Amino acid sequence: MFAVLSDPAIYEFENSPPQSEDWLVNRFKKLESRQSPDGKQHWLNWVIRLSNKELAGYVQATVLETGLCYVAYELSSKYWRKGLGRSAVAAMLRELASNYKVSTVVAVLKAQNFRSHALLMNLGFHSAEAEVISLVNPEADEVVLSKPLLSSGSPSQGVGVYGCLPLA
Repeated sequence: MFAVLSDPAIYEFENSPPQSEDWLVNRFKKLESRQSPDGKQHWLNWVIRLSNKELAGYVQATVLETGLCYVAYELSSKYWRKGLGRSAVAAMLRELASNYKVSTVVAVLKAQNFRSHALLMNLGFHSAEAEVISLVNPEADEVVLSKPLLSSGSPSQGVGVYGCLPLA
C-alpha cells in the first residue's frame, strides 16, 4: 500500500503521501482496532486488490452511533476512469447496507475534485442538506455529498483493515 499511496497524482486536491512505510504500518495498526478509542465509531477499511493480486487503493467508512457514516477512498492514478473506484465504493455501500445500521452516507471532498464528485454523483449521492452540512462543518473549499442508505443488520465481525469486498 505504501507504493500505491505514494502516487503524487492522488494528492492533487488535498492531503499528502505517507511519510514512510513505518508511519503507514502504524496507521494501519491503529485502524485494525475497527473502532475509535471511545468505542463510539466503527472504523472500516478495505484495500482494493485486483484479480492479479496487485493493490490499487482502498475504501473506508467511519460509522457513527447516530447512523451517519463518512466514506472515503483513494486509488492509484493508473486505475482512474476504469470503473474500479465506482465498483469499490458501490461494494462498500452494499456492505454498509447489509451489515451496519447506516441511515445516511456522507462524503466530504474539495469542490475542485471533479473526478470524485462525478464518481459519487454516479452512485446516487447528491448535495447534502443543511442539517447534514452543519454536522460535518466543512471547510470553505469543500462540498458535502450524501446518500440515504437503507440498512438492516448488525455490525459484521468478519471484515478488517485488510479485508476484501466483492466488486461484482
